[in-house]
Amino acid sequence: MTSEKTSQRPWGAYTILEEGPQYKIKRVVVNPGSKLSLQKHMHRSEHWVVVSGTAKVINGTQEMIVHVNESTYIPKNTMHRLENPGKIPLILIEVQSGEYLEEDDIERFEDDYGRINK
Repeated sequence: MTSEKTSQRPWGAYTILEEGPQYKIKRVVVNPGSKLSLQKHMHRSEHWVVVSGTAKVINGTQEMIVHVNESTYIPKNTMHRLENPGKIPLILIEVQSGEYLEEDDIERFEDDYGRINK
């Protein structure tokens, strides 16, 4: 099943490029100086491949810089955060895999936009 659905977020946007049984592929754009919430997912893992810009990533206890043509894998139940420390938009391809891939599978721990789960 293929779809092209873009969702705006306070940090940028994502577009669902394709989804099927137990996988979803997104193009994620993070605005310069913005970051996603510190979060984890109970039902999915994510693989991020940077295609433009530079990503600052928290992956469990590691903090790393991920450049163009580099990637990182986020296992399910792992605390993680994505940030754009650069001056151009960060663009990455995210491949999600798992039994449940909806947006409500997010447990937030820190968020610049007031979206902490209560």
